[in-house]
Amino acid sequence: MGTPKSPDPVKLIVAALSAGREALAAAKTALAASFGDVDCESDILPWNETAYYRTEMGEALLRQLLAFKTLVSPESLAAAKLETNAIEMRLAATAKGNDEGALRRRVNLDPGYLDRGKLVLASTKAGPHRLYLSQGIYAEITLLYHHEAFRPLEYTYPDYRWAATTAFLLEARRRYLAQSRRKADRAQARSAPR
Repeated sequence: MGTPKSPDPVKLIVAALSAGREALAAAKTALAASFGDVDCESDILPWNETAYYRTEMGEALLRQLLAFKTLVSPESLAAAKLETNAIEMRLAATAKGNDEGALRRRVNLDPGYLDRGKLVLASTKAGPHRLYLSQGIYAEITLLYHHEAFRPLEYTYPDYRWAATTAFLLEARRRYLAQSRRKADRAQARSAPR
């Protein structure tokens, strides 16, 4: 019989999508206020994978991924998704030209986490490949780390298959592993006999 134990902490990742660099910068500031310092960030790249967001956010969308320095518990993913939804609403409310009652999203924020073996994303949408977490939030494994590379699954979104995305995630994973080693070394030093 296995004994339940607390999970290892994970590295929070947020993918931001917007029609403008100004909105991406505002999102980064708001995310840092909620989740702490950004550890690393991807380049800002053009994104045109679907037309899903264009009606709401416009044409010429841009994508950027952010990783946060403070490691978190994987069980905090649902709370992170609720917080990113709140940030989206705050940024929509502050957008110039929004008529009362006609808020338009300026940015889409998709949080997830990275651990040694996978990238997990949060969603408000159910699906056969998603597990329910809490408070209306689901999680899916989007990429698996295997043989020194991130591998997509059948349902992995196209932008998570991009070489630029996986290069960013490999760097975030490298930083995560270094943080985990330092944490383990500190714990071992504290428990060593004196």
